[in-house]
Amino acid sequence: MAEHAALGFDPAPGNPGAVLALTKKLGASAKSLGEASRVVTDLVSHSSSWQGEAATAFRASLSRDLPRYLASAHTSLTEAARRLTGWHDTLVAHRELAARYEARAAAAKTEEDLADARRLARELAADHAAAARRVAATLNAATDKLAPKEPGLLASIWQKITEDPADALSNASAILGAIGAATALFFPPAGLAIMLVGSGLSLAALAMHTSDPKFRKSLTDGFTKGQFDADFWKSSVTLLGDTAGSVPGVAAIASGAKAGTAAARAAMAAAPEASALTALAPGTTAFRQAAWSSADDLRQVESPLTGWAMRTSAQETRDRVGVAVAGTGALTAVIDYTSDNETVEHSSTTVDGARGVLDDAPSAVKRSHHVWSVLRP
Repeated sequence: MAEHAALGFDPAPGNPGAVLALTKKLGASAKSLGEASRVVTDLVSHSSSWQGEAATAFRASLSRDLPRYLASAHTSLTEAARRLTGWHDTLVAHRELAARYEARAAAAKTEEDLADARRLARELAADHAAAARRVAATLNAATDKLAPKEPGLLASIWQKITEDPADALSNASAILGAIGAATALFFPPAGLAIMLVGSGLSLAALAMHTSDPKFRKSLTDGFTKGQFDADFWKSSVTLLGDTAGSVPGVAAIASGAKAGTAAARAAMAAAPEASALTALAPGTTAFRQAAWSSADDLRQVESPLTGWAMRTSAQETRDRVGVAVAGTGALTAVIDYTSDNETVEHSSTTVDGARGVLDDAPSAVKRSHHVWSVLRP
């Protein structure tokens, strides 16, 4: 304040030297980003300067948006440096003007002269503050483009679904399985229908996962190269869950197909002179009834381990435990969309793995045995 003792305040606060130093740093950073943007763009565009397996792997690991983000950051920092350069010049001019007003106030012989100098200083302060706000706004606008914004929850969920639709089907199956199990406690037909839809999604997820080279590689590398890493265990647990989840749907279709075929043949044998279409109605009806009945039987099959552990418990309690076990699968499926924490992801895989070994796999084996006993000649 001693620097502006006559005026009583500083009309143009700021440090031009600090602003100039920051401007130079931003300029250097912008230049580096520009060079990085050029190099990455060349690499992503399959430049002939780097070819081979390493180049292919590197390009595959790069986000397709990275060149755009780098270019945007380069533009933003360049703009920020340009704005700060302008602000430095304005600050120097304002401080020089403030020094003249301070000298004028210090040299004032009358109250009128002093008041006039302070009035000019207040006008300068208002102009200075307005200029600072404008620069701040332009800097904020520039830094908004430095990096992609974190997507909202719904956008993040949709992004994960589109990036890995096979995992999305697995998660949807787990969620529907829990909903179906809970619904079946009060309204078995509706619960069974929901669980059949979930089983169909598991079958679709199984087909998509096993056809994905990356998914298969994470499994084969574990057995052939000893790479039992997080990807191996996650893929193993996913494969187990998809396989176990698809059993009721496959069994229902197989049972229905057997009954429908038998009914259609019986109808054709009873009326050999009729067209094949006469067998369609009884075959379809038999398929639907047998599939539904088989699915309902399998719904009530519980894991041998669970059955043994709860052999003295009432059926109602055992049913609720079954819902709780299915609920853990739904919970980990939801967590998959709401958290990107590696520790949480590994914990979810552990929970799913334990559930798969203790419940899903034994249940799938018992259900498969039950279906085979019905299907075999």
